[in-house]
Amino acid sequence: MLAASPEVASLLITDPEPGRAERVAAELGARSVDSAEKLVSAGAEALVIAAATPSHALLIQLGAEAGLPIFCEKPIAIDLATTDTALEQVWKAGVRLQIGFQRRFDPGYRAAREAVRSGQLGDLYLVRVADHDPEPPPEAYVATTGGIWSDFMVHDFDAIPWVTGQEIVEVYADGAAYSEVFARHQDIHHGAAVLRLSGGAVGLVSVSRHDPLGYDIRMELLGSRQSLAVGLDARTPLRSVEPGMPASSTPPYADFTERFEAAYKAEIAAFLAAVRGGVQEGCTGDEARTGLRVALAAGRSLAEHRPVRVEEVG
Repeated sequence: MLAASPEVASLLITDPEPGRAERVAAELGARSVDSAEKLVSAGAEALVIAAATPSHALLIQLGAEAGLPIFCEKPIAIDLATTDTALEQVWKAGVRLQIGFQRRFDPGYRAAREAVRSGQLGDLYLVRVADHDPEPPPEAYVATTGGIWSDFMVHDFDAIPWVTGQEIVEVYADGAAYSEVFARHQDIHHGAAVLRLSGGAVGLVSVSRHDPLGYDIRMELLGSRQSLAVGLDARTPLRSVEPGMPASSTPPYADFTERFEAAYKAEIAAFLAAVRGGVQEGCTGDEARTGLRVALAAGRSLAEHRPVRVEEVG
């Protein structure tokens, strides 16, 4: 996406895995260096971080110290202390920081936000979301990402307030490990949560690391005037057993890159426009911190078997 953008005159890549940066740079017609420090000191005008989660906060601080506008994939970190240290450095440096919650740039989520904000739905009663991955991640990934709430459902903990205009104030979560891989890391394979929102609406979320039919990401909103759905189309991996309903002949979404390809492109385009002096459209560091607090509240709720107010966290 960066290589194809007319806003990018040159692209410099680094990666901790030996040889990877060189291979990617050769494919894209870019240059590579062997460390992040060399990258930020090489005259870069902006920094895009697509590294593993444990590296995010340190790379954000490195970019802030260099005075660079920063785009970083979610999350900043999996704990509040590390998040706050990175955000403090960003604040001191006075640089832009956009966190990669691409659903804000998906046409369906944007249409849902407009429907809520314009009053088309009337009073919002319920929000229901489903996040189902086609295959479980490898154990090395499970070990470093902070659990399913911080790694996966944090997308909805950002999207729900963004779409509805209501903050998540309380979480009651439950789930099951299903296999030893998840149990070893105090994580779950599938689960659900009930959310209380600040405006009186109630949220219901389901999450699973395995959906045999494909990648399934949906949001449904029920209001006093109408209801609507995001992510419900011919490629939704859901089979109806009602009489007369034909099976879909369209292949389901394989993964997040396919489902949200347009959103990822729009997200990066918005960041580049902001770097050139435009208005920041994407998720800010403070908003990402808020989503993390909800994820941590969900983790605490699961561990303590009780509803947890988000204000209890941090």
